[in-house]
Parts: sequence; C-alpha cells; structure tokens
Amino acid sequence: MAEIRPARAEDAQLVAPLIYLTSPGGFILFGGSERRGVKLIEAAFSTPGTDCAREVVTLAELDGQVAGAMAAFPAIEGEERRRRFTRLAMRRRPPWRWPRIAAVARNGARRSPKPPPDAFYIDALATAEGYRRRGVAEALLSEAERLARENGLEALALDTTVANSPARALYERFGFEASEEVPASPPIPALVGYVKKLG
Repeated sequence: MAEIRPARAEDAQLVAPLIYLTSPGGFILFGGSERRGVKLIEAAFSTPGTDCAREVVTLAELDGQVAGAMAAFPAIEGEERRRRFTRLAMRRRPPWRWPRIAAVARNGARRSPKPPPDAFYIDALATAEGYRRRGVAEALLSEAERLARENGLEALALDTTVANSPARALYERFGFEASEEVPASPPIPALVGYVKKLG
C-alpha cells in the first residue's frame, strides 16, 4: 500500500523527473532541453504559486522510495499558477525565445479542456517506472478526492491526451467521466478532459 505525504523542500530532485513525465515535449519547449526542462521543474517546485510548486505537490512512497507524484490545486487557481510558471520559464531563457514560449502558453491555456470552477484540478500525475500497476496512481487520486472534499469543492478534474489509453482507463475506473475533447493544435496534442462529481 502506497504511503501518501505532502512534498518537502528537499524533494525537488525527486519530484522534477516525475512531473517531467507528464509532458516531456512541453517541458523541453519551455526549458530548452530535457535536462533544462527538469531543472525548470525543480525551480518551479521551489517557487511558491506555480502549478508545480511544493505546496501543491503530493508524493506516494512504496518500499521507502518516492514512487509517484501529483500536482493539484483548486481549479480557480490554475490560470495564475500557469502564468507564474511561464514567467519563470521565460526568465531562464534568452529573450528571442520568449515569443514562442508565450505563444505556446497562450494556445495551451485557450485550447485545454476547461475544468469546472468548483473542481479540484489534478494538473500532473505520474508514477515512476518500476512502480506501475502497484496502486500508486489510485492512491494519489484518492488523496486528491480527500483534498477536494477538505477544500469544500464539488468535483475532481484532470485532462490527458486522447491517445493515452491506459490513463483514460484508470480515470474511468476511478469514476471520472469524459467532459470535453479538444483536437490537436501542434505542438499540443489532442486532449480529453475528465470530471468526477463528488456526492
């Protein structure tokens, strides 16, 4: 059984490679390379108010090791958290890269499935290789549901790529229902939004 705990300041180097798995292409674009993308996530983890800041990250441990990570927060915070992440990314890149980063960030915000405003939004969910199919993602989803209820929110929301069949099957088993499908807009792939109403 996975043990769940809030992320701690010293977890940055454990969290970043896991969050990177949720959108490698995006983090390469924002960071400039895989290595820089991971370093960008480490910086964002240590920067309050971003969409993967320590205060919104929850970890799952198995066998004493970090086996999974989740970044989640009330949906109404999403726009500002993403904006802070984008500003942080731009500060780490040369100015001639800024227009491309800003354009992709705007397009991503415009074209992503929209979570209900009363939802707890799961922005990133990843299980480390070697720990998959051991209940890690389910444990993190259960924690998200607990946090949603604790915050007085009425739903859970998340999105994934249309092609990610294993994740979609997991979410549907957990009680999520597809709410919106958005066609691809390169470099952003086709996405599907999911919502689970909390009774």
